Amino acid sequence: MTAKIHSSSIGQGPSVVLLHGLFGSGNNLGALARSLQDRYQVHSVDLPDHGRSGWQDASDLASMAASLRHWMQHQGVRSARFVGHSLGGKIAMQLALDHPSLVEALVVADIAPVAYPPRHDAVFAALDAVVARPCRSREEAAEVMAEHLQEAGVIQFLLMSLRRGPDDSYTWRFNLEGIRGGYASLREAPGAASPYGGPVLFIKGGDSDYIREAHRTHILALFPAAQVKIMPGCGHWLHAERPSLFNGIVGRFLQDAVAD
Repeated sequence: MTAKIHSSSIGQGPSVVLLHGLFGSGNNLGALARSLQDRYQVHSVDLPDHGRSGWQDASDLASMAASLRHWMQHQGVRSARFVGHSLGGKIAMQLALDHPSLVEALVVADIAPVAYPPRHDAVFAALDAVVARPCRSREEAAEVMAEHLQEAGVIQFLLMSLRRGPDDSYTWRFNLEGIRGGYASLREAPGAASPYGGPVLFIKGGDSDYIREAHRTHILALFPAAQVKIMPGCGHWLHAERPSLFNGIVGRFLQDAVAD
């Protein structure tokens, strides 16, 4: 069953859809949305099980892509250019492979079309700790998470999805148990009956190991027209670490990839 998608839109022009990563929400790519709004109608989407979107019975790439397709139909978006970071990039890849006519061009930020090993054990432990010990403030939640996570930036990112419950304690806005149950599926490579031949740009953080040279064969097998650019001096959160450079690369590609 598909989930009802929450989104916000700014600007006028051809449609661009922005998809955030795991445990995020649509506003994570807000700086990019603002940089594009003069030329495009930019839709910032909360993925299923995230933000204000509905929850799914099962979290996997195919079902999330199906929910996105239904959202496009409901919004009257016949086709769009997509930008996806991390998990959002995988879902955008799956949509392009399943329904190529819906995707005019695709930017994938720091993720490859491959299966990944588990790498979020500490994050799940930190999220569980907040649930187990109801926190009365964001500061208290941050202290609890710091017992499991060393990266202050990751803690602050996760805190963006914290919400106050009816008893004044804080809880997570995303579907923690659903994401946990589907985590293995979300780590898998996108499925494909045939390649997507449209324009694709993969942007790698220079200090990130999410896209490796060994992945190039997998990328070109599924996306034969793909380009790869490297952003030096940043890791997996490239859009937040060097926003001006990231926004410029994305904007130029979207403009050149499709004739308006």
